[in-house]
Amino acid sequence: MPTAIAVTDPDLVLSSPDRHTPTAVVLPVGRTPDAYPLDRAIDDVHALIEQHGYVIVLCPQSVPDAVVHRLYAIRSVLESDRIAILRPELPPLGLAVLALQLRQLSICDFSPGVLASAGRLLAHYVHAGALLGSVAKLDRVPVSLKAHAKSWSPGAQFAVVASPQPQLLRVTGTETPSGPSFGTRMFYAAGQQTTDWVTGVLAPAWRVQGATEAPLPAESPRWWATGKGGGGNPGRIVEFAAAIPDISVLYQLVSSVRREECHWCGLELIGDRCGFCSASLAVDTPSERVGAARSSLAPAAGPGRTALPRGPHR
Repeated sequence: MPTAIAVTDPDLVLSSPDRHTPTAVVLPVGRTPDAYPLDRAIDDVHALIEQHGYVIVLCPQSVPDAVVHRLYAIRSVLESDRIAILRPELPPLGLAVLALQLRQLSICDFSPGVLASAGRLLAHYVHAGALLGSVAKLDRVPVSLKAHAKSWSPGAQFAVVASPQPQLLRVTGTETPSGPSFGTRMFYAAGQQTTDWVTGVLAPAWRVQGATEAPLPAESPRWWATGKGGGGNPGRIVEFAAAIPDISVLYQLVSSVRREECHWCGLELIGDRCGFCSASLAVDTPSERVGAARSSLAPAAGPGRTALPRGPHR
């Protein structure tokens, strides 16, 4: 069985693009203990380990600390090094797209360690942002005092990109944030905001290979500071995320990176940190540490490298 990909909310599960891509497992640890008690969560994760061998859990950065504590409590009680908890700095819809990519790659011949550490690499290629009616309370992307002041103007709209590089501009015409230089597919999800600008202006400007509407993740209003999460008023928001949809390109991208062995748990990894035990790549000297930091996610040389999309490796 492929490595299990799990998420902390059902809104983070995007539809499978084909019948081969497995769905994600939902671990609703954000619910109240009465609705999803800890002992049931432990049983669910234990069953996943028994069935799949390894579990990779994706959790948004914006969730309350109690959610993260429950995840680590589950891993601690099970005394298992087969549970990876990934919290990349992506907005919720971007995290859902990353989870979809890992689901696609889970049926390939990657080891669990490579698959878990691939999450950090692929996150650099997800262009995630939102169209907002106000940035007055936004604290996850740098906001100038001028933009704060304009947030109080009736009918103001702001295009904000959080990943891979922060961008913010006020929407006044056809100007858009800079987007990906490689082929992507866009997902978008609306709160109390029309989607016309995202589908009619941004998507053509970014030359996406199609746009798919998805439910707005419950965590999005909290992440973007537009309203109340957990099913409350989402506020004026349309979240969007554009990412590589082709499994063959994703496979080439991940397989072109040099693999190492984790000195702590022995799993394969790419990059400089194990996705399961969080141990850093072992290096012996200061010069080797510098070299590892610069090249740990650099694709290996080879004829297939030219076909890869360009992007940051860190």
